[in-house]
Amino acid sequence: MKKNVTIRGVTIGEGIPKICVPMVGSTVETLIEEAKHIKTLEIDLVEWRVDFFNQVAEIEEVKEVLSEVRGILNSIPLIFTFRSAKEGGEKEISAAYYLELNQKIAETGLVDIIDIELFNDETDVTNLIDTAHANHVYTIVSNHDFEKTPSKEEIIARLQKAQELGADLPKIAVMPKSPADVLTLLDATNTMNEQHADRPFITMSMAGKGVISRLAGELFGSALTFGAAKKSSAPGQIDVNELRKVLSLLHNNL
Repeated sequence: MKKNVTIRGVTIGEGIPKICVPMVGSTVETLIEEAKHIKTLEIDLVEWRVDFFNQVAEIEEVKEVLSEVRGILNSIPLIFTFRSAKEGGEKEISAAYYLELNQKIAETGLVDIIDIELFNDETDVTNLIDTAHANHVYTIVSNHDFEKTPSKEEIIARLQKAQELGADLPKIAVMPKSPADVLTLLDATNTMNEQHADRPFITMSMAGKGVISRLAGELFGSALTFGAAKKSSAPGQIDVNELRKVLSLLHNNL
C-alpha cells in the first residue's frame, strides 16, 4: 500500500495531481514580486528554482531571500531546487557547494522539500536525505534527461533507485523525440505505479509533445505536475489556470 505525503495540509498521492509553480526570478525584487503574484493563484506548491538567482553563490543571501519569500507564501508548501546545468538548469556549481547549500537550507526550517539530483555522488544524496529528514524536510530525488527518452526499463530503474535511496518523492523528466517516446514515459509511469511504487512519485515528458503527460498523471500514476505562472522553468509547462481546468475535467470523468 502506498504511503501518501502530506505537507502543510496538501496530500500528494491522492486525487487530482497537485500543481506546483516555479519561481525563477534572478533578483531579490523579481522574486518578491513573483511570490506575491503566485500567492494569488490556485496552486498547491511552489518551487524556488534557486539556480536562476544571481546571488546563489552566497548562502546568506539565499537565506535572506528565502525568509522573505516564506513570509509571503505563508502556508503554501515550498520546494527548494538548485537544478544543475547538466540537467537543464541555469548554472553549474561544485559538488561540495551543492551539498553545503542544500544542507544549510534544509537546516533553516523555511522549506518543506529539497530537490536532490539522483546522479550526484550516492553518498552525497543519502547524506542530504538524512539531513533533510533530521530537520523535518521532505525530499524529491530527481533526474532530468533533456536529450532523449530512455527505455521504459531505464525510467523505472531510475525511479526505483530514488525510492530505494529514501526519496519521499522520486521524480523523472524526459525529452520526447516522437509520440512513441511519450507513450514510453506513460507506460513506465503506469508500470511503476502498479508494480513498484510504495510512495507518490512524479514523471513527465517535456516540451510540446509531452504536454499530455503533465495532464494525465491521475490516470497513469504521477502525483504532481508543474504549471507556469509568468515564466516557465522547463519546456512544456502550461499556464496554471488552464492546467487546473484540464486536471479537474479529467478527474471528474474518471
